[in-house]
Amino acid sequence: MKNYILTFTVAAAFTIAARAEEISSRTADETPATIGDADVANKSDQESSPIFLTEIPEGYRNWKLIAVSRLTAAKGSQLRGMLGNDIAIKAYREGKLPFPDGAIIAALHWNELSSQENNEVIAKGFPGAGIQSFVPGSGVNMQFMVKDSKKYAATGGWGFGDFTDGKPGNAALMKTCFSCHVPAKDHDFVFTRYAP
Repeated sequence: MKNYILTFTVAAAFTIAARAEEISSRTADETPATIGDADVANKSDQESSPIFLTEIPEGYRNWKLIAVSRLTAAKGSQLRGMLGNDIAIKAYREGKLPFPDGAIIAALHWNELSSQENNEVIAKGFPGAGIQSFVPGSGVNMQFMVKDSKKYAATGGWGFGDFTDGKPGNAALMKTCFSCHVPAKDHDFVFTRYAP
């Protein structure tokens, strides 16, 4: 009999998912100022470069895995996969901080679904163990961080992107990204740690 083993690596996750839903419905005037807004307003070279991305980076589905996580809330759970381009992966593996310019980190978020098909297979391999399988369901959103220490100097060197159904989030939502990442300043504003 084949043994089927289901392993989930659960990494610590930090999110503003509930807050983002609330903020996305606000107008730009209702959104509170965030860290870095004053710096952006005072730097004429920054005015032409928004702190957020308007296009999804090409080839992100071919990037390497950094870590996975599971986020639970009253509304339901999410499975999350964090990917990095070659520059980000090299920095992670070498423990290099701050991340070098050109590093891009993607966070792919899905609603979590119970898999009856997997549960039946696992029950045969591990009868009576009570193991349950969860798989990615519908996509929630994709988030990106792009390192460019000059272009995004006002936001710790990072540009942020949040895409739902392939469309970028509004400016009010995007202005919350950097303030959310400030608690991770000691890790160059990145929450995700490399899962070996």
